[in-house]
Amino acid sequence: MVSLRNDVDESRKVRAVATCFMGLSHIVYLKEYAKGAFFAFFELAFIALLPFFAGKLASFVTLGEPHPELVIKLRDNSLFMMIDGILVLAAGAVFAALYVLSVRSAMSGYREYRRTGRFRTQAESVGRALSDSFPVFALAPAVVMVAVFVVVPLVFSVLVAFTNYSAPAHISPNNTIDWVGMKNFASLLGGGNNWSAGFVRVAVWTLVWAVLATVTCYAGGLVVAVQLKETRFSVAPAFRFIFILPYAVPNVVSMLVWKNLLNGTSGIINRTLIHLGIIEKGIPWLSDPLLAQVTCVLVNLWAGFGYFMLLSLGTMTAISEDMNEAARVDGANRRQIFAKITLPLVLYQTLPLIIMSFAHNVNNFGAIFFLTGGEPVVADSTVTSAGGTDILVTWIYKLTMNLQQYQYASVIAVMIFIVLAPFAILQFRKTKAYKEGSV
Repeated sequence: MVSLRNDVDESRKVRAVATCFMGLSHIVYLKEYAKGAFFAFFELAFIALLPFFAGKLASFVTLGEPHPELVIKLRDNSLFMMIDGILVLAAGAVFAALYVLSVRSAMSGYREYRRTGRFRTQAESVGRALSDSFPVFALAPAVVMVAVFVVVPLVFSVLVAFTNYSAPAHISPNNTIDWVGMKNFASLLGGGNNWSAGFVRVAVWTLVWAVLATVTCYAGGLVVAVQLKETRFSVAPAFRFIFILPYAVPNVVSMLVWKNLLNGTSGIINRTLIHLGIIEKGIPWLSDPLLAQVTCVLVNLWAGFGYFMLLSLGTMTAISEDMNEAARVDGANRRQIFAKITLPLVLYQTLPLIIMSFAHNVNNFGAIFFLTGGEPVVADSTVTSAGGTDILVTWIYKLTMNLQQYQYASVIAVMIFIVLAPFAILQFRKTKAYKEGSV
């Protein structure tokens, strides 16, 4: 009992010393001088840089002070201060991870000492450290690159939503940027103004657009695939080639061509219909808000059904013909075979891609911007610049490039992430790589 109590006390001492200063337990208790010096070097370096880090964090908190008496290049740049603060926080996170690693390493070494009754030699300690740490050192460059070029920009984009970064009064470095908390979210989500009205309208249309664009393309591709599979004509391969052409042509080219064809005054579609006597005046395909939205869905159907056609054809090819033959023997007709056999199997195989297609359509910038430019103008467009067919991602483009309302653009980007993140996670969890990694 006394021996056990001594072991517990000794273990607590090792942990306390390891927590007090990185590498100290390795040197004092475990006699692993090289490893201890390695960890101690990083803590000493961090302590030496603390004044620098503290200054950057202080600037991150205040985002600078206005100095109109100075020339622009000498004034506080709030954007740089924000980026510097994020980098310092990232460095702190790395140091915290290294600190935890040092404590775990010390406790692991102590447990091995209690088990074997001897300390490792310096050669054994260095060899073991290099062997165990090889994956860490191998992945470190990639992790640093991801942190600097992916995580930091993402965090910066999110933090902009909590500032007043906008024209004309808060554009750095001419003016400073200030933290405003949840004010931007309140203004967009429940402010009772043109901004909130515009956000609700655009958000609702974005979801409607994503659902309709996904469902119509999938249904259209599936119907065409069934017809091509069931047809006995020798020209079926030619039709497959024709139907895939809209998907093969770059989306920008297709949308610009359709934009010209559907022009309300000089478009060839209206001119042809008028010439044939079908209509008396041009149809406002892209200038009436509701009709423009319907047109976007139909043109997207034309451009995107080919992908799901090929996908459905490939899936149906893998369905055993014996199943269909057995159903026919039991008296099932074509409609029943499709409803009970073909459709469930195709849906089962393609459901993850349907989910990702929905996520893609939420951010389908080209299908909207190059066809309508987000137009036509509606009631709140003069303030928000959001047109009748704008979806959230095209509105973000206008907010940043035209109005320089970066804070609202960041809020919308955060909301898009909140909506799409569950779909991305769900899709990832269904991948084979995730299932194999979770075993």
